[in-house]
Amino acid sequence: MHILLTGVTGYIAQRLLPALLSKSCRVTCCVRDLDRFNDSYHNHPNLSAIVVDFLNDSIELPHDIDAAFYFIHSMSKPTVDFHALEATCAQNFKVAVENTQAKQVIYLSGIVNEANLSPHLKSRLHVESLLQSDQYALTTLRAGIIVGSGSASFDIIHDLVEKIPIMITPRWIQTRCQPIAIRDVIMCLHRSLLNPKTYNQSFDIGGPDILSYKRMMLQFADVRGLKRYIFTTPLLSPRLSSYWLNFVTRTTYSLAQRLVDSMKTEVICRDTRLFELLDITPMTYREAIKSAFHRIEQNDVVSSWTDSPHHYFLEKGIAYYTRVPTHACFIDHRAVSVKNPKASLEKLWQLGGKSGWYFGNALWRIRGVIDQIVGGVGLRRGRRSPTDLKPGDSLDFWRVLIADKTQHRLLLYAEMKLPGEAWLEFHIQGNTLTQTATFRPLGLFGRLYWYSCLPFHHFIFNGLIHSIAKCSQMPPTPTVANRKLIQSVADSEHPM
Repeated sequence: MHILLTGVTGYIAQRLLPALLSKSCRVTCCVRDLDRFNDSYHNHPNLSAIVVDFLNDSIELPHDIDAAFYFIHSMSKPTVDFHALEATCAQNFKVAVENTQAKQVIYLSGIVNEANLSPHLKSRLHVESLLQSDQYALTTLRAGIIVGSGSASFDIIHDLVEKIPIMITPRWIQTRCQPIAIRDVIMCLHRSLLNPKTYNQSFDIGGPDILSYKRMMLQFADVRGLKRYIFTTPLLSPRLSSYWLNFVTRTTYSLAQRLVDSMKTEVICRDTRLFELLDITPMTYREAIKSAFHRIEQNDVVSSWTDSPHHYFLEKGIAYYTRVPTHACFIDHRAVSVKNPKASLEKLWQLGGKSGWYFGNALWRIRGVIDQIVGGVGLRRGRRSPTDLKPGDSLDFWRVLIADKTQHRLLLYAEMKLPGEAWLEFHIQGNTLTQTATFRPLGLFGRLYWYSCLPFHHFIFNGLIHSIAKCSQMPPTPTVANRKLIQSVADSEHPM
């Protein structure tokens, strides 16, 4: 069977894709940017990708598709007009699929059983109505909190429970929900595929436990062997709650706003026929937590919500930012000789996250805290895997643009708050490791920022490259005196 998969760089689709390929499905992935597509499956004979932007109304899809999964949403985007964006995508998707031979569209939505819905859930319900068609059968699975390694809800609760022994929380923490394990979501999606029993129906999917968010955190703490105390107060407004989540957890402020709005609405299943229909016994919440940590401990986190691209990547694509500028930029270039290039490459691929930055970690943490204070992402996001990198991954407050082990090249783009743009590139050629930091300033403040950081850059960047070179207890050869500081700043800014 030929399956169309949208949102393929997102959390759910990356989990579903291996399951589809394992069942010998031919899968065509719709992506806006081929550079963000996970190339670990590119050699699979049943996998292909096409560039599609569902915000455009002129879309051509393969005519011979049998079914399609719709995983497009704008929840993490900063725009306040996400409702209109989601509606436009749904309408264009519907028209495009109606011009194929598809028999079914499967849509993953949210539980919408309450009268007063958040803007996010209202948008999900509206998209469901827009996807209805006489040309194909629509199957809608409505889920609440999804629990799994790398999911936003799991990471937020994990951060809160691990970091704060005594919590003063807003009243919405008493709101009830019905969490479901990511494994069960994938099973429901997969077993609903071209299953006539699911055609033209909507199903609620949730685990067996109905819990308040407070109980979820306390059970999470119990599984982790931690003692936590949680108190509620009416003094925390939604805005303050969003700032609180943004500062304490890995979530962005825009996503925190959407989550807080949704958390004020109970998401409890009413129609759970699907589990019996598909012969699925869902995990309990405790089992879902244990399963998620098993994945983490095995370094087997397939996808993470933090890998969702920022709006500028969606607009221009990763390839645009891989062309590192040189005009009107400050450039710090350093090179050292390495005794063991392979070991240095492995150490480079473990940069950030729990491994830290190998030198001056306290300064990196201070920079992360400063970034959080001014509204940036800080170092909270960490990384998806401690050893694996791919384009589009988040790496602390950087975004991976190029991670090519065959070319021995790693290119990062800064997502911290800066008066300009910054890139950090590593390249191993023969026995030489080069490290290049590029900063394109924005206005006078950008230039002042660079000059004010010069002493720290010399200390941090010099220590970083030498630490990467010292691998496997094999001392590097004497460093190459090849530090260049190029300051070619023009009077006006020019795009790449």
